Amino acid sequence: MLTQTVTDTGTEAAARGSGGRARRPWPKRLLPSRGTLVRLVLSVGGGLVLYASFPPRPLWWLAPVGFAMLGLALYGRRARAGFGYGFCFGLGFLVPLLAWTGVYVGPIAWLPLSAAESVFVAVGGAAIAVVLDRRGGPLWAALLWVADEALRARVPFGGFPWGKVAFGQAGGGYLSLAAVGGTPLVGFAVALTGFGLTALVLWLMPWPIRRPRPAGSAGVGWGRLRSAVIPALAILVPVAGSAAAWPLVGVDPNAGTATVAAIQGNVPRLGLDFNAQRRAVLDDHVRETEKLAAAVNAGTVARPQLVIWPENSSDIDPYANPDAFAEITQAVDAIGAPTEVGAVVISQQPGPKNAAILWEPGQGPVDQYVKRKLQPFGETMPMRSFFAMFTSYVNMAGRFVPGNAPVVFPMGPARVGIDTCYEVAFDDVVRESVPGSTLLAVPTNNATFGHSEMTYQQLAMDQERAVEHGRTVVVAATSGISAIVLPNGEVAQQTTLFTPAALVMSVPLRSTTTLSDRVGEWPEWTMVVAGLLALVFAAAARRRNRPTPTRQTEVSTQRPAPVTAAGEEDTDGGD
Repeated sequence: MLTQTVTDTGTEAAARGSGGRARRPWPKRLLPSRGTLVRLVLSVGGGLVLYASFPPRPLWWLAPVGFAMLGLALYGRRARAGFGYGFCFGLGFLVPLLAWTGVYVGPIAWLPLSAAESVFVAVGGAAIAVVLDRRGGPLWAALLWVADEALRARVPFGGFPWGKVAFGQAGGGYLSLAAVGGTPLVGFAVALTGFGLTALVLWLMPWPIRRPRPAGSAGVGWGRLRSAVIPALAILVPVAGSAAAWPLVGVDPNAGTATVAAIQGNVPRLGLDFNAQRRAVLDDHVRETEKLAAAVNAGTVARPQLVIWPENSSDIDPYANPDAFAEITQAVDAIGAPTEVGAVVISQQPGPKNAAILWEPGQGPVDQYVKRKLQPFGETMPMRSFFAMFTSYVNMAGRFVPGNAPVVFPMGPARVGIDTCYEVAFDDVVRESVPGSTLLAVPTNNATFGHSEMTYQQLAMDQERAVEHGRTVVVAATSGISAIVLPNGEVAQQTTLFTPAALVMSVPLRSTTTLSDRVGEWPEWTMVVAGLLALVFAAAARRRNRPTPTRQTEVSTQRPAPVTAAGEEDTDGGD
């Protein structure tokens, strides 16, 4: 055959990873000439599948499938393509997941937030694309996903961890890992399983994963069997680890038991103006508490030893308003149990506070916790003057002052750690509330989000925290869903949305700490560092294997395959 000498485009050199191993191109059978379109479909579809795994749908097992689809889209791509596909994956996941942010303000909050958070996912996609086709790719990819979630949970404006993969696993088999390494370990296990599925699909595709065997050789090939180890381990190890961790999920009442009550008074009407109904909201919670007290006195309900009211159950400052003070005192004295009251306090310097007040029967307020993690664009408004140029809703954002320390309330036989609403999404905030506690309470207010999925997503966080810290979690919401979550993550009781109700139950109290409590942030930072090191080594390997313009090779005079910007033969239409 006639040949000619041309400058080597580096197709083979660029396709080799460490050790000179050839990186597998996508098979035409899997990605036809419209490969970019197929990858886009895989990216967006993978995000939608991941979203479908979140509550209120009990489809937690879909999460690894979503990651497998992302892995198929990213495999063999350069970082810049990975950024684009990662962004599409993020949009497919976060746009529907965060739709609750626009219930009453429209897309002005929802879509920019979803796009901004998707940029973080895009950064993760770029990094994962670099490591996914290396040896042990599923492991490095899963570690980088943990690193990406760690970044998103911290910046900007204090971070926004909503949508952490662990929060979609409340009813799933991976939940037990929360007791070992918290949300990062759960997210790692889900992502590792998903990227392991990617590797399995690639292994099953009908094209050689090594150099072709000599003609006439028989058998499957030891090399091919050996290459199945990584997909198998990536899938089986997280599943086996999750099963092994379940005995660590404690439910024994080693600190005794307590009868708790969660009050859901409801709000008169939906919408952002619920604060304008402040007296009506307070009246509703007083009325529901007195109704419970009447049932207790009639002997139809067990007497609670502690009572949890929701966040914002009194948006009238009881310290400054004698009527509110008297009304709360009346309800607490009627039920005869220490009561946590969520209140907006404006009479204390240096500014308004979102507070949880411990109210004792016969004594009144004796202690107070101030919410430490405030919701940007809601309770606070970063860059207020800048955002005011785009929407008048900025003027509705609060000017609350955050608290600076966790507080544990002694309430009857229990010692109650308080995490208010938005705080339950943050690993460090909840972890700081655990020492000295035997029970966790989450007073919350979801009235501004209507009948959206927000309250179900938040309840899943409560379930994850119960397992992570080995504590019963009592959730009291103004409009629902209020719930009592046992230390194994089981929702023992719950209310419906926008219905006055009171939950009463005897629950286990636990003083022991989980392994997750004892190791703290170390698992997360270890995984972050390992993922970043893998990224550095993989990027360096790619750089070393770039083609050099002086290298010569002989190629057929037949028309060569087009070469992509990544230095690969475009077997699938390119990106």
